Amino acid sequence: MSSMFKDGLLAGKRILVTGGGTGLGREMAEDYLRLGAELHICGRRKSVLDDTATELMDRYGGSVKTHAVDIRVAEAVDEMIGEIWAGSGPLTGLVNNAAGNFISPTKDLSARGFDAIANIVFHGSFYVTHACGRRWIEGGLKGSVISILTTWIWNGGPFTVPSAMSKAGVNIMTKSLAAEWGPYGIRLNAIAPGPFPTKGAWERLNPGAKTDGSDGGRDGIPMGRNGEMDELKNLATFLMADGCDYLTGQTIAIDGGSYSAGGGNFSRLSKMSEEEWSGMREMIRSANDKDKAQRSV
Repeated sequence: MSSMFKDGLLAGKRILVTGGGTGLGREMAEDYLRLGAELHICGRRKSVLDDTATELMDRYGGSVKTHAVDIRVAEAVDEMIGEIWAGSGPLTGLVNNAAGNFISPTKDLSARGFDAIANIVFHGSFYVTHACGRRWIEGGLKGSVISILTTWIWNGGPFTVPSAMSKAGVNIMTKSLAAEWGPYGIRLNAIAPGPFPTKGAWERLNPGAKTDGSDGGRDGIPMGRNGEMDELKNLATFLMADGCDYLTGQTIAIDGGSYSAGGGNFSRLSKMSEEEWSGMREMIRSANDKDKAQRSV
């Protein structure tokens, strides 16, 4: 798919993408860099961030700066944002993309499992948004925030309750701050993607499923297919570019009509047996162990 946008569209922009080293974050970051933005990406794994930065700069040139941070820690987030302001200049845009999720019967969730998701999605998204927004307001600067949500914010997320609750909170943050910070020229919008398969998400939300949807993963999507990354990147670019400054406080679904057709959540999992759940948990645990091993390198 060819780009919708002219070269240099984002020249002069300075954008931070949380969780920008992999998955959807990396895809959006790539487009921002390609279109001329100065890019900052953050995450917990410095080596992954540095590899992504090197690969993107080799391909497109420009500047990609990396920041190893745990966004669950408010003080660490504020320190990172302060370093960006001091070393590179004020951000013009923020993408709240960093997240965590896994499928589980809610009755089997531990408090630790709940907090693992809520601390990233709910607390972390607020910490980064607040650290940027406070500095924009103090400096009399405009800014744009995009948060990556899900359609479950509207109809609930059975078997993904920590994520659904947390992202619903970020949806309300988006609407609330759009009204509160509108007078300062700060816009907040959100994207609710349908199935855009990435390795990290699929290992925890569809263990054993093929990322291309060829094993039935596209059932229930009126358009009959999963999303293409260029489609998501085009929307993320549109929301970050100049020219739609009057658009704020909105969450836009990009899901091939799946939410309208049947909710787009995991309600079908209510038919699974305890044995099937046991197998799912083992596959998810294996994916988590691999991630932990990489973080320790």
